Amino acid sequence: MKSERKTRNMRQVFDQKIIKRAEELLLSTGYVDQGNVKDLFSRENITPIEADGSTRRFWRVASGSSYKDFHQQLIIAAPAECSSNEMAEAEAAWRIGKHLKEKGVAVPDILAWDGETGLLIFEDLGDIRLYDEVMSKKKYDDYTNENIITAYKAVLKYLVVMQVHGAQDFQEEWCWDTPRYDISLMVEKESNYFLRAFWTGLSGYEVPAGVEEEFLEIARRTDRAPGDYFLHRDFQSRNIMMLRGEAKFIDFQGGRLGPLGYDVASLLIDPYCGLSQENQDELLETYICILENHLAVDRDQFIVDYNFLALQRNLQIIGAFAFLYKVRKKIFFKNFIVPALDSLNTRLEKPFFEDFPLVRNMAQKAMRGHIL
Repeated sequence: MKSERKTRNMRQVFDQKIIKRAEELLLSTGYVDQGNVKDLFSRENITPIEADGSTRRFWRVASGSSYKDFHQQLIIAAPAECSSNEMAEAEAAWRIGKHLKEKGVAVPDILAWDGETGLLIFEDLGDIRLYDEVMSKKKYDDYTNENIITAYKAVLKYLVVMQVHGAQDFQEEWCWDTPRYDISLMVEKESNYFLRAFWTGLSGYEVPAGVEEEFLEIARRTDRAPGDYFLHRDFQSRNIMMLRGEAKFIDFQGGRLGPLGYDVASLLIDPYCGLSQENQDELLETYICILENHLAVDRDQFIVDYNFLALQRNLQIIGAFAFLYKVRKKIFFKNFIVPALDSLNTRLEKPFFEDFPLVRNMAQKAMRGHIL
């Protein structure tokens, strides 16, 4: 009990330090002045925001009625702890976010950064995500192909801008995790993540002999896709905000250089929204058409690359959901494991993956085990 109370008191002290530092930063940038900063940062104007899978902490700062001249709400983000890893992630959010904004990418305005605490202050984009729009359409029987395609087309247009323009002048030293999407990342953070967190961690199965070699060969074939574009690496419907009908992208701190197909695959196979295969196929065609306005595209090779990248992303999704559900006790993610397994099995039925019988058998066994 004493330990819990001590932890809670330490957290309150940390929170007060963060809010105080946010005041100082906004004053130093001239964004607010001494006369109204106290009104903006009064207790009733600051609300904690729950994060999805992130360990970072967030607060919304919304001015009260007495603060007439201030019309923009703010978000404060800070690491849960000032570990070297979390501080590096926070700095990446600052540097990559500034870069993307300068390149005309649809990301929030970033107002201030503090290297001592990892504090970041940026534009509040509201509470409506692409996910919320899709779920609303489903709820009110407005989930038609036309409505879904329309909602996603605008997102795909901005995605291509981010991938192409975001790669221009991108500095690999800004990355906090790895500078590129490569074979080692695919193995460690995707297929091995699937094996550790889902296959053995959640399901309790033994790893079949030879399956790691199949995963390595899948990674080698995936690595054939050109990888000099900006890669968000968590480009899904809960990281896309809809502000006055326009798409804005958040959680880009894991950005690095990588192939084009990964982020569009992340969006289309996203189990949160559960797009039909018909929708996915049509939107992939839409994406390729948009991309052709910027680059020369070998369509046949792009489809091959896309399928391998989608498979890698699918493995990452299942591993992440298993970890968040079992280890971090975030029950929300449990409901999306079976849809993600179904997507994995559907992908593996394609002729691209005939050479990987062990992986295909694993996916089938996992699906049977989790729907019983």
